[in-house]
Amino acid sequence: MRFFGMGRPRQETFSTGDAGKEQRIRSSHPLGFLLGGDSNSGKAVNLRTTLQLATAWACIRITATAVASLPMGMYERKADGGRGDRMDHDLASVLIDSPNSEQTGLEFWETMVAGVVARGNGCAERTYNGARLSSLQPIDARPARDNGVLVYKFNDRGKVETLPADKVFHLRGFNFGGDEGLSPIALGANSLGSAMASDETAAKIFANGLAQPLFIDSGQNKLTPEQRNDLRSLFKKFTGSENTGKVMVLEAGMKPIPFELKPEDAQMLETRRFNVEEICRWYGMPPIIIGHAADGQTMWGSGVEQILLAWLTLGINPLCKRIEARIRKDLIPVGEKRRVYAEFNREGLLQMDSAAKAAFLGAMVQNGLMDRDEGRSKLNLSARGGGASVLTAQTNLAPLDQLGANGGDIRAQMRALLDIKD
Repeated sequence: MRFFGMGRPRQETFSTGDAGKEQRIRSSHPLGFLLGGDSNSGKAVNLRTTLQLATAWACIRITATAVASLPMGMYERKADGGRGDRMDHDLASVLIDSPNSEQTGLEFWETMVAGVVARGNGCAERTYNGARLSSLQPIDARPARDNGVLVYKFNDRGKVETLPADKVFHLRGFNFGGDEGLSPIALGANSLGSAMASDETAAKIFANGLAQPLFIDSGQNKLTPEQRNDLRSLFKKFTGSENTGKVMVLEAGMKPIPFELKPEDAQMLETRRFNVEEICRWYGMPPIIIGHAADGQTMWGSGVEQILLAWLTLGINPLCKRIEARIRKDLIPVGEKRRVYAEFNREGLLQMDSAAKAAFLGAMVQNGLMDRDEGRSKLNLSARGGGASVLTAQTNLAPLDQLGANGGDIRAQMRALLDIKD
């Protein structure tokens, strides 16, 4: 099933830059297919041109890195409702340690999440050793229907190959129930193209040494085509940032007439600020996180902290849930789906906030939800054993009918403290 009439993506060629030769990117590379199109601004919008926008680059990079850097674990539900560690599971080595021969776990999930955020889809080829999943290799595949059966097509050294759905691990972004997630690059082409056009305009203004466009009034003198070409050649010697400050002498009564359109009249700065916020909307990123503060907003304070928490709740957590659900559906063996699962440790988001982590661990230990050794393990400290491995809780709140029940113990402790003999 296809939505919005999106056509097949194009494959582009990139220059290696070393010997002037062009090398076609391997089809298995996530940049092999660049989905996009033209915008109303006239700019071609695809993955490469989108990544050249600082705002889009920051939104995609920060989101992908934030999710990929969270610790992932394998767990098993127990009959009593608790859970146990299952890092010995066969999937743990693939999902966490080494998904394939070339990538670490962080690099793999960074690639997959970047694909979901940027283009709405992230695909990896599944390789099995018997019934055991042995590797996940990112590929640039697109879903298609072959007589109603879902398959995936990708370009392998110039030849279109087809993989069955059970050989592809496919992370879909937001969509309306189709075979693939919706691409922000394709749907946001006009917003992205507008940002590209404003960046290009600003670059050309600076490249021209901030000089305003000019008209030349030649009076009653009509210039021949040769004279016009000579005049254009003369002006080229005085344009550009490297020629700023040079003085040109006009002859034969010629007068310069500046084209009165100043950058502030064109609202250049306001337009570029709006483009930052517009791109952030497409990628679900609060502008403050990529270093863009709105008018009247500072980069610090409790308001910014609440924005960060909202981003973690509405942005990062849904991506984690999307990945966990797809792992459970496609990779966990059928007989273990109700027991074994993979999960990101959201507590990793508190690593950089020492005050929040101290408050969290203090509340967990003081309320008997975690012993002190478990709390120490969250700080990468070794276990102390003994009383540190016992669940404890504050006793300042107790039922009324139990008040004074431990009075004898308290009196004994006070006598010992004051060194009073019986």
